[in-house]
Amino acid sequence: MDREAVETRVKHARGLEIEMKKKEKKEGAAWGEAVGSKKKEAVKKASLTGPDRIFTIPNIMSALRIVLVPFFAVMYLQGQLVVAVVLLLLSGLTDMLDGFVARRFNQITDLGKILDPFADKLTQGVVAMCVAIRFPAIRLLLGLFILKELLMLGCAVVLLKKHKRPCAAKWYGKVATVMFYVSVGTIVTLNGLELVQPATFQMAAFIMLGLTGIMMAYAAVRYFQIFLTILREDSGEDS
Repeated sequence: MDREAVETRVKHARGLEIEMKKKEKKEGAAWGEAVGSKKKEAVKKASLTGPDRIFTIPNIMSALRIVLVPFFAVMYLQGQLVVAVVLLLLSGLTDMLDGFVARRFNQITDLGKILDPFADKLTQGVVAMCVAIRFPAIRLLLGLFILKELLMLGCAVVLLKKHKRPCAAKWYGKVATVMFYVSVGTIVTLNGLELVQPATFQMAAFIMLGLTGIMMAYAAVRYFQIFLTILREDSGEDS
């Protein structure tokens, strides 16, 4: 009888052990599912709010500026100055708003840091070349613009080779861009509508282009200073 009692107790203990293992497996599976669910939620949240997003309002604005470039060139070269100015103002408006929206609503993305300056450079370059065809006075500003962009492009290439990200657009770069749009738009409008005398027009164009050139040069110097700072930080990490 004692032997049977011992065997019964052993079976009971084994049964309890099996039940405990089953319970542990179920709890482990549930914990794994919970962790997996949290990971999926984190990935989903990152895709909606992280820097790897693509379809954001600022990125759409930058893409719109790129799309407007060929339309402006065609309208301007065909003599449709009013339409060209409207397209240029629309492009400038989106350029002013995209940075504000990105910062205000936490929509700063890696794509936006590339797309926004690319849209600026493409727009400014095409507009400057189109206007320079009709106004030789703007060719000096065009040369300064090309020099500034080549400098920034070279700095960006150096940083990328060192696995460093170029800085995002700064306020002085935005101001230089806005001044560029306003100056060129005003010159095109005054010339197309013949609202002022030629001497007054030449003086106004000289002042606006001069101020814009100074601001572009200032922005180039400040960006170059940031470039040197990033390089020094890189050297400090390597040492």
